[in-house]
Amino acid sequence: MRHLLIFFFTLEAWSQTTHRLAANADTVVVGHYDASTPPVLRVKSGDTVIIETLGVGAADMLEAAGVPKSKIEPAKYAIAQRSPKARGHFLTGPVFIEGAEPGDVLEVDIIDVKMTLDYAYNGMGQNGVLADLFADRPASERRRIIPLDRQRRLAPFAPGIEVPLRPFFGSMGVAPPSGAGRVSSSPPGRHAGNLDNRELIAGTKLFIPVFEAGALFQVGDGHAAQADGEADQTGLETSLTGTFRFTVRKNQPLTWPRGETPTHWIAMGLHQDVNQAIRLVAEQALEFLTKEKKMKDADAYMLMSVGVDLRITQLVDGVKGVHAMIPKSLFTSPR
Repeated sequence: MRHLLIFFFTLEAWSQTTHRLAANADTVVVGHYDASTPPVLRVKSGDTVIIETLGVGAADMLEAAGVPKSKIEPAKYAIAQRSPKARGHFLTGPVFIEGAEPGDVLEVDIIDVKMTLDYAYNGMGQNGVLADLFADRPASERRRIIPLDRQRRLAPFAPGIEVPLRPFFGSMGVAPPSGAGRVSSSPPGRHAGNLDNRELIAGTKLFIPVFEAGALFQVGDGHAAQADGEADQTGLETSLTGTFRFTVRKNQPLTWPRGETPTHWIAMGLHQDVNQAIRLVAEQALEFLTKEKKMKDADAYMLMSVGVDLRITQLVDGVKGVHAMIPKSLFTSPR
């Protein structure tokens, strides 16, 4: 039997393929998720895809902020020529995962995240939590290009201040239901999208409900670092290349995105009203503890109060995000 198991494992490993998807004018969607967007790559469940992405900021905006043309990706100029008025997140994809059907769950294993530029952009947005206090400031105060020391994994923010680099993708999502039409990439939703969850670094997983055949995964909005809340509406915005493994999970219904790190499970709540987002994430955490960990609901509720952290994900994308960090260390034996 042992030899048979090894044989099947070897066959499965052979059947998996690694693909590469470049970011260019033919593979990047600007500013939206839409079930009608044609896929640019088709893969099988279990395949790995290395995906290039472009950071937030059109070429002209980066030039105005002081970035030399030689340091701006040619793909951004090509996209501007094709779609001069396009603004928003640059999202590479969609990737069609064979076998994914509505009601399934797409497991996105974030294997690796690499920074591809030596600079990042930060700018104050109109949805920032203190936007009114800075609305009349000159552009030179409202935006900044910040160097990235990728070798030391630090960003020299100002004299005497260095920000640790912890790269992750702000936006990873699937197509919303076709009836929703074209959905802006700014607010997150059940399809995930612009979660801006800084916990989803290399070595973690994101689980997303599937609404359309093939799931139609898109990714972008790279951050070299970001704090919980994303107070001024941007992090250290930059271009990243990610390595992802996609797995279709059947018979595991999920209504909202969920994450997993080596040390925590992550429940998520998303709503325009932050108080409603808090209630939703608490309900999602309660559901996880009762269904997945087989706890009684009263015990689970108490455990949430003494052992589960509720954190603000972001407050600036229209739809607010709150996430619950459920430590795996709480459970000393399998249930």
